[in-house]
Amino acid sequence: MGTEYFSVQQIARRWGITPRQAQRLLARGRVPGAKRHGRSWLIPAEAEKPRDLRRAPRSAGELLADELDRVIAATTLPLPTENPAAFWASLAEDKLRLLYEAELAYLRADFTRALASFQATKGEEACRLRACPVAIAAAISLGDYPAYTEIESYLKECRENYPGGVGAFAELALATAAVSVMAPNMAPEWLKKGDFSALPLAARPDALYLRAKYFQCIGNYEAMLAVAQTALALCPHGQGFTLPDLYLRVVCAMACHALDREEEGRSYLLEAMNLALPRGFTTPFAEVITALGGLMEQCLERAHPGCYRTVIGQWKQTWKNWIQFHNQFTKDNITLILSLREYHITVLVARRVPYAKIAQLHGISVGRLKNIVLDIHGKLFISSRDELAKYIL
Repeated sequence: MGTEYFSVQQIARRWGITPRQAQRLLARGRVPGAKRHGRSWLIPAEAEKPRDLRRAPRSAGELLADELDRVIAATTLPLPTENPAAFWASLAEDKLRLLYEAELAYLRADFTRALASFQATKGEEACRLRACPVAIAAAISLGDYPAYTEIESYLKECRENYPGGVGAFAELALATAAVSVMAPNMAPEWLKKGDFSALPLAARPDALYLRAKYFQCIGNYEAMLAVAQTALALCPHGQGFTLPDLYLRVVCAMACHALDREEEGRSYLLEAMNLALPRGFTTPFAEVITALGGLMEQCLERAHPGCYRTVIGQWKQTWKNWIQFHNQFTKDNITLILSLREYHITVLVARRVPYAKIAQLHGISVGRLKNIVLDIHGKLFISSRDELAKYIL
């Protein structure tokens, strides 16, 4: 006889708690055997109600989950528009100041300092986890693959050791690399589906940003724009701005450009520039110049000519680093980036097997094969069989 499963509502009634309390216990991985099914939970009928943590000793994972919730909430407050640096300098906790320092250093293209701030969080697990997305982005901008692999190993360990919200946040940080190097197959399934229930609430704007970037990776620009616009509408609109405020505007601009809605894209881009560039935040723009065609240069010349050389110069430097990082990342993860069939085709193409024979082996036309090879080139950011052979052979 198969296992009987209850819904959240059924198990909540059985345990004498609210459905919301039951969902919180499930999201934190406190119900052994529970499984996610789409947006719902399947809970074994024999599952026992977890102990009341107010009356019992708490595990290290539970304590870390609560501290991570607190740290994320404390570091997603809007930065004041006038003097963001003064805001983080005034924080009472040294570890929170480190997180803001890392973010501001990254925005101002001081990637070495951003990584150093991440390293300084060692021993403060919640802060270290919170700093990982910025540290990954800094490592990519520096082309520092060893630094990335150190962070990646740490996040994978957290994902394995801490189910629930901590593990989900570790996956979110890992997804930063996946969408940055255009490897959408490596994004977690919950990000693809838009199910953020396991994440800490304050981390969801970051998740929506990465979901929009995921849609960019797969070429679904309508969905990319819809997610970014919705997320932007949900951001708190008071005095100051958050990093998602800034980056979501840039994402909207890229989506509009891809959809030939140039004026709308220009409007979003200028809004982002007006928030960021007077404060020396050049990185959000240097990262995406190639995705915006000439729109970036036009907006810089029109509204912020004094920043033109700085942004373009940063792009020229970081683009080389990004390519170096991407090449190593792709080589290490090629079987995850490509589907199984794509990988088999890639090996044959790299070995210079004639297209006619490859097509025959896979039961497709030569024309279809050529289209598949072009898709593979796009995923690997290469343009020839010789380059392909370097990856594979």
